[in-house]
Amino acid sequence: MYDAIFAPFVEFSFMRRALVGCLALSLGATPIGVFLTLRRMSLTGDAMAHAILPGAALGYLVAGLSLGAMTLGGVIAGVAVAILSGLVARTTVAREDSSLAAFYLISLAVGVVIVSMRGSNVDLLHILFGTVLALNDEAIFLISGIATITLFGLAVIYRPLVIECFDPGFLRSVSPLSPVAHYGFLVLAVLNLVGGFHALGTLMAVGIMILPAAAARFWTRDITHLLIIGVLGAFLSGFVGLLLSYHASLPSGPAIILTAGAFYLLSLAFGPDGVIMTRLRPRRHLEA
Repeated sequence: MYDAIFAPFVEFSFMRRALVGCLALSLGATPIGVFLTLRRMSLTGDAMAHAILPGAALGYLVAGLSLGAMTLGGVIAGVAVAILSGLVARTTVAREDSSLAAFYLISLAVGVVIVSMRGSNVDLLHILFGTVLALNDEAIFLISGIATITLFGLAVIYRPLVIECFDPGFLRSVSPLSPVAHYGFLVLAVLNLVGGFHALGTLMAVGIMILPAAAARFWTRDITHLLIIGVLGAFLSGFVGLLLSYHASLPSGPAIILTAGAFYLLSLAFGPDGVIMTRLRPRRHLEA
């Protein structure tokens, strides 16, 4: 058991770095995913993950695989798309989901074209799918710093954010903090997607954010418990996914996201609010 579970992390520094990166992503990205699911914005997170691609690609075009340039470009692109989609929704007949979808599709295509202009297929795969097993100290510090900022930010806007999840109209009517909570949350989401991009790529970064959060919903309805279960599920998915990648020679990023997907499917089936348990639970008298 030791050789199968613990030896890879003891013997290889790249496995330990990848595990630390997964822990940082779990602490930062998954709480954001919990609030995205509560706000019915899960697909918004997916769209914003693709929206950071042109900025990261421009950073790559200017400075190669530079962590700082790609991070700055990704943050600028993600925030710009979020603001533009909101402005379009507020000034035209288009809904915010349709405008966001339009901008993210344009961004995805532009980003792929930019990378293809200078880089190879290997560089394109690196940007789209990430290299969690190749995280260096600089990338780990960046992801950990984003997780720290996220936890402090969520602590500051936690109360208005919770209220906005359930009744945004009430929050707007009683508090001036509604736009602060809304746009502050979007900025935190973009930051975590950029951090996840360096480990899992633009196509996989949203997986560690949304799948554990969605799975936690089948186990509890309490927000605090949702956050705890989501973070634990994300970290466990990273741990098991790295082991699968090591022993079965699978690509590490997809292995982690597939493990998170398996956690979601198990929760969907066997969680207290899952398909099987709700059917087995005794119904109240005269309940349809």
